[in-house]
Parts: sequence; structure tokens; C-alpha cells
Amino acid sequence: MFQNRTQAAQRLAHRLKEYADEKPLVLAIPRGAVPMGRIIADALYGDLDVVLVHKLGAPGNPELAIGAVSEDGHVFVGENARRIGVSQSYIEREAERQRRVLTERREAYTPDRARIDPTGRTVIVVDDGVATGATMRAALDAVRRADPKRLIVAVGVAPQSTLNQLREGADEVVCLEVPDLFVAVGQAFREFGPVTDEDVIRILQSAREA
Repeated sequence: MFQNRTQAAQRLAHRLKEYADEKPLVLAIPRGAVPMGRIIADALYGDLDVVLVHKLGAPGNPELAIGAVSEDGHVFVGENARRIGVSQSYIEREAERQRRVLTERREAYTPDRARIDPTGRTVIVVDDGVATGATMRAALDAVRRADPKRLIVAVGVAPQSTLNQLREGADEVVCLEVPDLFVAVGQAFREFGPVTDEDVIRILQSAREA
């Protein structure tokens, strides 16, 4: 168990120290992973940015992820969407709604610059943890289309079944905790407070200034 996101990020940075010479691009999934991304980027002498993806909620149950959409409009649909019979028209409507949210977030998070190009770089996609993996898969698919040199997943906690799926989309997967009984990401953190949009903006701005 981690005391907080800071401790998890420090442990991930240690596991990833071999990439320090490559000055990797660290892409954090907002909002919870952004403070972790800053710690990892600093430790590895890399650049920090965000990769914007948003889960697609199931009809009548928005907390249940049936897939995810990236800011470029690419949609990843999970197996559970088919299992519970979600229609294609619903997926398209939900994806477009969430894509508009991502456009607004990009404008708020990095208003003075375009997103950092991952082409030809070692890229580390960071999250505090993953459950179904839908959001992370959408992030990996979006980054992979930009042709990075190497694509790495770094997360604090995840179930084994999800890690097996993520290995299909990444060159390497680093996960610190794999509980036998996975309930939620927060179970691995003693302190797991919210990260706000204001926190994200402040961290990204301070990273640029540094």
C-alpha cells in the first residue's frame, strides 16, 4: 500500500530510472496522475504533458466504463459494451459528448502551446491506477498512432486481467501493486484526495517554467 500518490510516483520513477538518459516524454492521464507525472518527469529529466482521454459511461450507469475516447476522436470500445448490449448509436453520442469535454480541457490545461509531439520518443503513460483499463487503452492507441520510439505504461495499481490486456498495446507495463482482490484504485492509497483542474493547470505551468 502507498502512503499517497507522491510515494507511488517515487517508486515508479525508481523502476523507470533506466530511461533517464533518453529524457522521455511523460504523459499523465488527468487528473489524478498529473502530480505523479511531474515527479516522474523530473526524476527522469523528461518532459511532462497530459494525454487526454475520457471513459464512456454505460447507459444509466455513468460510472461503469464501456470504453473511452481520446481527444483526437478515436474510440476504444471494451468487451463489456458488447456484453451488456450497448448500441453503436449510444457509443457515438457518448463519445462525441466526451470529446467536446476533452477539447475544453486541452484549451484550459495548455492554452499557450500545442501538445508535445511523441513521435520518435520514449513515451511513458502514467496513471495512479487502472480498473477496467479502457481509459488507458484509449490513451495508448492515441499515442501509438503518433509513432513513438517506445511506449511504456506506468501505474500504481491494477488487476492482473487488466495488465494482461494493456500489454497488447504497450512495449512495457510497469505496475507496483497487483492485488488478488481488486476493488478500486483507491484501495492501494492511504491518502487519495481529489486532484482539481486548478491543480493540473498549476503543475503543467510550473513544469513548463522549470
